[in-house]
Amino acid sequence: MSLNIFGVHFPVNIEPAIYQFTGNMAPKYNGAYWEFYSLSNGGFYMAPSSDKHYLVNCDNGFEGKLTADVIGITACLYAYSHLSFSSNAVFAEMCANHYHWLREYMLEHVEASAILSAID
Repeated sequence: MSLNIFGVHFPVNIEPAIYQFTGNMAPKYNGAYWEFYSLSNGGFYMAPSSDKHYLVNCDNGFEGKLTADVIGITACLYAYSHLSFSSNAVFAEMCANHYHWLREYMLEHVEASAILSAID
């Protein structure tokens, strides 16, 4: 699924960026099995398959506990935003689109306020 959406960019750029942002936000994150989610609006995100809550410290000063699903959404939003500034215009636009699709989905999430606090 993710390879169909992103092609070679998934294992080379997107997946490593998501893992890096997760590790940066949650110092005690030490790897996990991740689930992939396709959204009805065309978006995609991935999240650790876990019942854990992760203590996070974001660059914007947000500190708190996020569920595995929410840390996945947050890390994907950070990664898409960061990668949307790529010098490859096609890839940058793809990441910008995925950022907006995931943000649209996230606004309906039960933990939307925590995600907004973490990314704002």
